[in-house]
Amino acid sequence: MKSPLVQPAISSVPRLSRLSPREFEVLQLLVEGYSNPEIAKRLHLSINTIKTHVTAILNKFGVNDRIQAAVFAIRNGLA
Repeated sequence: MKSPLVQPAISSVPRLSRLSPREFEVLQLLVEGYSNPEIAKRLHLSINTIKTHVTAILNKFGVNDRIQAAVFAIRNGLA
């Protein structure tokens, strides 16, 4: 398993400063290829809560799906 995501400097990627610590956790697992049910199990949260976090990540990154979010994260040195 990869090490936890470290929140980048706010000035380096402004949109990322709006992610909560929990959203960063969800993002890391999303980048690693986990499904919503798998993320929910790992973080001991409901699937609906994970869906809410994924939706928030997509909105904050300005992307349409989880693959675009993962690519954004990788391109910005988050994964």
